[in-house]
Amino acid sequence: MAIKERRVGTVSRGIRCPIIRQGDDLAKIVSESVLEAAQIEGFELNDKDVISITESIVARSQGNYVTVDDIAADVRTKLGGGTVGVIFPILSRNRFAICLRGIARGAKKIVLMLSYPSDEVGNALISLDMVDQAGVNPYSDVLSLEKYRELFGFVKHEFTGIDYVEYYGNLIKEEGAEVEIVFANQAKAILNYTDCVLACDIHSRARTKRILKAAGARVVCTLDDIMNAPIGNSGCNEKYGLLGSNKSTEDTVKLFPRECKQLVLDIQENIFKACGKHVEVMVYGDGAFKDPQGKIWELADPVVSPAFTDGLIGTPNELKLKYLADNDFKDLSGDELKKAISDSIRSKSGSLVGNMASQGTTPRQLTDLIGSLCDLTSGSGDKGTPVVLVQGYFDNYTN
Repeated sequence: MAIKERRVGTVSRGIRCPIIRQGDDLAKIVSESVLEAAQIEGFELNDKDVISITESIVARSQGNYVTVDDIAADVRTKLGGGTVGVIFPILSRNRFAICLRGIARGAKKIVLMLSYPSDEVGNALISLDMVDQAGVNPYSDVLSLEKYRELFGFVKHEFTGIDYVEYYGNLIKEEGAEVEIVFANQAKAILNYTDCVLACDIHSRARTKRILKAAGARVVCTLDDIMNAPIGNSGCNEKYGLLGSNKSTEDTVKLFPRECKQLVLDIQENIFKACGKHVEVMVYGDGAFKDPQGKIWELADPVVSPAFTDGLIGTPNELKLKYLADNDFKDLSGDELKKAISDSIRSKSGSLVGNMASQGTTPRQLTDLIGSLCDLTSGSGDKGTPVVLVQGYFDNYTN
């Protein structure tokens, strides 16, 4: 009897779940939701399927929230409550605005230093063309607010319709703090205004802290230093602090999930007990990809995945089919070509790093690749699918 050839490779499915509240048994809810979806929709789970859970419902089940007052108290304690330089924040109502309220509430004056023409993740204050036309060197020039307005005026963000310079300035003043806004891309420029600095960049924060300390800053904190321990009964994140936080209400933010390795292990065990399949499990936040229109690099979280099972460690180890077809087997076609490529895939062994036949495959961590797929699948709006099941990701042409 002839074996039917598979015609489908990787499949990504959004899994609908109940609304998650603090204290819910998330491992049980996620496991049951995936198993029920498989039964109702008529598909089977397989070994090496990947169950991915958005960080939002993990943090919500943990009750990991902090208030503006909590942030203010921590900032006041760690940065002195006087003049604080707040440098390199991203431009985001969801990601940073409520944090900024707390920071401003914990200081007498904020010197807000914005990078230009865009923030760390690609949100633009102004365009590079505008910078060129103004004759400004963004690598060295420090602009006052007055000079910025003289050169560029009031520029609203393409997607949000907000002038973030005005928006952040008003937030600070509403919290009773004085504000001075400057524009620079060299971290040590802030030391002309204050020696107490809160560096708000995400992926470059360690370098920024090193540069500031070497330049003589008296106190330097990064966002992972703020709310890395509870204030009273507040939430916290021991590893990431305010990094990866999201707006919850006008007075609270939800932090990135705390330690959740046990969660992914529990879900893995639940699925194995229910159907005998060894799945991989991960928690994911922002995917890591760039928008060609808005130029936004999506990754505002400190990492794509804060927790995952061991089968997701590493990078892809794949051969490039078009390379094999165009080079090694350029004289073959049809079934001969298919057999030759299949044999090459079956015989690959060890790491393919440096092998020309693997050039063009994506050299990224598995969790970053799968997390990006899941982020696009689940979306950030009203789809109601905070769990994503990825099947066939580890298959290849021969399966």
